[in-house]
Amino acid sequence: MTVRVRFAPSPTGMFHVGGARSALQNWIYAKQQGGVFVLRVEDTDAARNKPEWTEGILSALDWIGISRGSYEGPYFQSQNAGEHRAAAARLYESGRAYYCDCTREDVQARTGSQHQGYDGYHRDLGLGPGEGRALRFRTPDEGATVVVDLIRGEPTFENRLIEDFVIARGDGSPVFLLANVVDDMTMGITHVIRAEEHLPNTPKQQLLWDALGVKPPVWAHVPVVVNEKRQKLSKRRDKVALEAYRDEGYLAGAMRNYLMLLGWAPSGDREIVPWSVIEDEFRLEEVNPSPAFFDEKKLRAFNGEYIRALPVAEFIDACQPWLTGTGTIAPPPWQPEEFDADAFAAVAPLAQTRIAVLSEIVPNVDFLFLAASTIDEAAWTKTMKDGSADLLDAAVAAFEALESWDAESLKSTLEAVGAERGLKLGKTQAPVRVAVTGRTIGLPLFESLEVLGRERTLTRMRAARLRLV
Repeated sequence: MTVRVRFAPSPTGMFHVGGARSALQNWIYAKQQGGVFVLRVEDTDAARNKPEWTEGILSALDWIGISRGSYEGPYFQSQNAGEHRAAAARLYESGRAYYCDCTREDVQARTGSQHQGYDGYHRDLGLGPGEGRALRFRTPDEGATVVVDLIRGEPTFENRLIEDFVIARGDGSPVFLLANVVDDMTMGITHVIRAEEHLPNTPKQQLLWDALGVKPPVWAHVPVVVNEKRQKLSKRRDKVALEAYRDEGYLAGAMRNYLMLLGWAPSGDREIVPWSVIEDEFRLEEVNPSPAFFDEKKLRAFNGEYIRALPVAEFIDACQPWLTGTGTIAPPPWQPEEFDADAFAAVAPLAQTRIAVLSEIVPNVDFLFLAASTIDEAAWTKTMKDGSADLLDAAVAAFEALESWDAESLKSTLEAVGAERGLKLGKTQAPVRVAVTGRTIGLPLFESLEVLGRERTLTRMRAARLRLV
């Protein structure tokens, strides 16, 4: 038997990080088993679906390494509507489903409760199909449905507690439960690896598989992804869009590595490992069923490690979208003609050790490409105290006299200026840094001044000195 797994997102919004985690787990499992990964877009919610959301799914999968052409599909659920209706008809004709025209208010009036489920009123009334009549599945009265799950063991659901659920609406259109089952049958899906939130629907779907005469797939429900308050990640409340992390400058490798740790860990006391190790060691049965905490701070630290591990040339290439404003990235604050690739290459090794996401490259190097430094007013107020004017005057004079404009000469010269005033280097260089870069923190100052050059450095220092008059 060829293993066939599927990833079935809905194109109703940005691509959720939890969905990306499930996609990767399906992808790896299929590769390990020599199987097939199927992409199925569940697009039957016509009111919310948008073509751009579908393209977003495809591009997000591309980014995390599940590239177009390497999987089967994408298929679209809406294209299988005929099979959905045919399956509903077979269930009705075999007596496994019946029609019902009860409204919610009807059920509430009979049961006296708005919380009680459907009471089976039409089970044996022989109501035929008709406008406004929903088709309900006839759940067995006795016994239990056992879901054999690779991660959760054998959750057992008493059939008497499962109401006769709707499988087709009053207009004849099948609901998600039935459509999902029929699609998996049609596509020969052997293993369903999906989020824990779908587990309550699984006994109903398994009953549908049985009623349609097909052996159910192997189930594996991976843990729900939660925030720091242990609440399920929400699009309305949390930062969950994979595209947002991509556009902020997270590396695909770091994101893949981190997502796979949500409920699983590689061998040994390690977390940052090559993708080849993850592909080799991942085991579905080793996934922890407990909720998985999506820790953005930890992801950020992961990304910083991945950035620092890049060869410098690759780091320079990775920064280009933020330096040039290509794709979906916002343009930088300088004009294209102001960017100096050689200057950036000179400071790239310094920047690489200081940023955690690639978008941080812009505020770290903008002083090199702007005509004048953009002063952070809070930094100015904090730094430019009594004595700053005198210090800048002395530094300008000392720098003007330098024969060699290099980092070591600049450092020793400014150290001497500070020593004459009883200041350590940290206190001495602070006004110079703000005058030249506009900020109190950034790349190593003297290497930055070397790349910026004598003329531009002195011009900015003089401008800052005039502001202190």
